Amino acid sequence: MAIRKLATYENTLLAVLFLTFGFVFFDRLALSFLFPFMAQELHLSNRHLGMLSSVLALMWAVSGAFMGAYSDRRGVRKPYLIAAVLLFSLFSALSGMVTGFVSLLVFRAAMGLAEGPVLPLSQSLMVEASAPHRRGLNMGLLHGSAAGLLGAVVGPPVLVGLAGAYGWRTAFYVSCLPGLLIAWLIWRHVREAPAQRHGRAEAAPRADGPGASPLAVLRQRNILLCVLISCVFLTWFVIIISFAPTYLVSVKHYSPGTMSAVMSCLGVAWVVWGFAVPAISDRVGRRPAMVGFSLLAALCPLAFIYVDSPVALGAAVLLSYTGLGCFTLFMATIPAETVSRGAMATALGLIMGVGELVGGFVSPTVAGFASDRFGLPVAMWMSAIGALVAGVLSLGLVETAPARTRAPDIGVDIPSPL
Repeated sequence: MAIRKLATYENTLLAVLFLTFGFVFFDRLALSFLFPFMAQELHLSNRHLGMLSSVLALMWAVSGAFMGAYSDRRGVRKPYLIAAVLLFSLFSALSGMVTGFVSLLVFRAAMGLAEGPVLPLSQSLMVEASAPHRRGLNMGLLHGSAAGLLGAVVGPPVLVGLAGAYGWRTAFYVSCLPGLLIAWLIWRHVREAPAQRHGRAEAAPRADGPGASPLAVLRQRNILLCVLISCVFLTWFVIIISFAPTYLVSVKHYSPGTMSAVMSCLGVAWVVWGFAVPAISDRVGRRPAMVGFSLLAALCPLAFIYVDSPVALGAAVLLSYTGLGCFTLFMATIPAETVSRGAMATALGLIMGVGELVGGFVSPTVAGFASDRFGLPVAMWMSAIGALVAGVLSLGLVETAPARTRAPDIGVDIPSPL
């Protein structure tokens, strides 16, 4: 009976957090899909697009790293997660009221501050509730598939359709509504967890235990490598997702509808690979999965350059957009299996924060300036190099998959509902 209750809560939590993080990416990617509609009215260029993506990533980095460490010290996740969902929904809607680049920059920065804590808080809750044999799959569904389904499959047709029918401002306004429902679901169904699960206490006190500094956590080899991988893999991701819609319209001369269809193929690949890569890693190991799928992901941005047919490009994207499954591994699963529970959100926030700072903040700005001077293909080459370097760095990871090691379970007991 107790095991059944734990499994039921595990599935319920997965469903709620799936919606939560998926909606984060619905809002985050909205600007990329709506940019072709906004650019002329607001006098925006590729440089502005890169800066808008960068400032949001910078705020993700700051708030994610800070709140990850703060929640570990307080031992609290749920109220911060509810507040984050409500705030980023509000600021996303306010993006529809902008009158120029500066005001849009301010609202996107505020939205980034609110969104940053969602990933480390959500993944910490999910790890604590997951059985060891489902850890990779659960985190893949939450981190990869949720963002892909709601952000990149549902997002393009919904946002482009609303923008075409009612204007891009209305598309931003409507984007805030699901946040209210999601905040209620978190309040109703998510609960905090104590420091044990299945009656098994955590291992003996460790240097990276509760209250550990980010520097102490960073001394672990896997954490340092995951931070470096995050920097280059976020370069791959943010450049593709920020510049691909504009690239398809302005360079490939696709119609908005065709662009939306290709981007939806990217979203389908995101969903499939988002859970397939972590699930495969549960069997073959984290390191082999990271190496192989990172190198495959490097081909995706090159497809945007060299494949002209929309149908062929869609197929190429489906086969090569594997990186978001890798994201689950280096940004959540591997660090969660490396550090103690008391330092988990600190590690996740650090990896996400530094990665967003370099790959999410610096890279798209550089890509935007370079694209205005040398053309948009240079941005896609930057993206490909990022995934290639991630594959090389992954060779140094220490294996953590329970099926490939004898690592102890790190889970915790889940309290019964009030």
